[in-house]
Amino acid sequence: MTAIEIMNGRPERGGYKVDVSRGGHNGRVSSEWFSRPDDEKYLSLSDLYASVKGRTVRSKTRTVESAAIRVEAHRDEPEKLALVLPDADAPVAPTHWSFGQLASLVGAPATYLRQLPAPLAGINLQYGLTNHRAEQVKTMEVANGRTELRAVTGPDYGRIYDHELVSAVQRIAGDGVGDTRWKVPGVLDWSTGFYNPMIDVTKDTTTLYASDRDVFLFLVDDRNPIEAGRLPDGSPDLFFRGFYCWNSEVGAKTLGIASFYLRAVCQNRNLWGVEDFQEISIRHSKYAANRFAHEAAPALANFADSSPQPFIQGIRSARESIVARSDEDRTDFLRKRGFSKAETGKIVETVLAEEGRPPESVFDFVQGITAVARSKPQQDARLTMETRAKKLLEAAA
Repeated sequence: MTAIEIMNGRPERGGYKVDVSRGGHNGRVSSEWFSRPDDEKYLSLSDLYASVKGRTVRSKTRTVESAAIRVEAHRDEPEKLALVLPDADAPVAPTHWSFGQLASLVGAPATYLRQLPAPLAGINLQYGLTNHRAEQVKTMEVANGRTELRAVTGPDYGRIYDHELVSAVQRIAGDGVGDTRWKVPGVLDWSTGFYNPMIDVTKDTTTLYASDRDVFLFLVDDRNPIEAGRLPDGSPDLFFRGFYCWNSEVGAKTLGIASFYLRAVCQNRNLWGVEDFQEISIRHSKYAANRFAHEAAPALANFADSSPQPFIQGIRSARESIVARSDEDRTDFLRKRGFSKAETGKIVETVLAEEGRPPESVFDFVQGITAVARSKPQQDARLTMETRAKKLLEAAA
């Protein structure tokens, strides 16, 4: 059964029939979805942009001599500690994150310092700042009712602001809620195997997130399915394009963009049937802003506008590339590519169980490998096996 009752590019009811037993599984978006409280979830890109842009407007950065920073703590307020920065109008209160950064820069154990009364922790920090070999630090402060210290980094930290990433996504996705082809994803109905792209964007379904430390976005082009071959029952093997990206302007993580094809997204925002996963990341080094402008942002735009034909052709070539016609061929094919005897047996058995026949084409082996990979409890082992499957698919393209 194909996509049902499609009118004007949209499924009228039910959605698209997909086979999520194929391809890889990716839990990155689900991890974000589970960990975010409601105040970190946004219902549109414009709301997300307004929030992260607003805090940038309220922020101020400066590079100061570390020895010139003065730590303030009072005996009558043993839990409060503040920093007096050169030329600052008032003391700034470190956030949990920036306190950890500050402790790390001066070589002090943040967990231990947090357990001390503020005056005692202040003495240790002051000593570290005065004797800090790096001599300079870059600070980021934000006016939030009171002035908070959001980040403390080395002087060469190359900040890419969260709103710059959101703005780059807006250029291809508009508001991210269906006004362009790129939108917050729909949901898979496990009972029927149909993926429905037409759902309301709520706090429970959104994939647009931002905290005081980072921003994360996941969008799909799920109203324009791509057919890449046929399933054993003769129905089309349908895919959608998707990408997620992340950043932290305070140094909590790199900037990164991952693009891929997938077959469905479930209610818990797990990605199913993932193929052709590609990822780039940019450290916040001295020239990070230039790299974002010349590498990351164009890569995002290129993926958004690119044709799926190379992907479709790669899948077709893998399906047509027959590499094994006997049990001996199957064993030789996998063992020569580094799979153990036990892994080889399990891969062949998995394909036989799912397809009703042993693997013959490169595509058959790739699907068997990724299915076995999904069963591995350790993420590193799972990713290693999925990477090997990806290389097989690329070699056949």
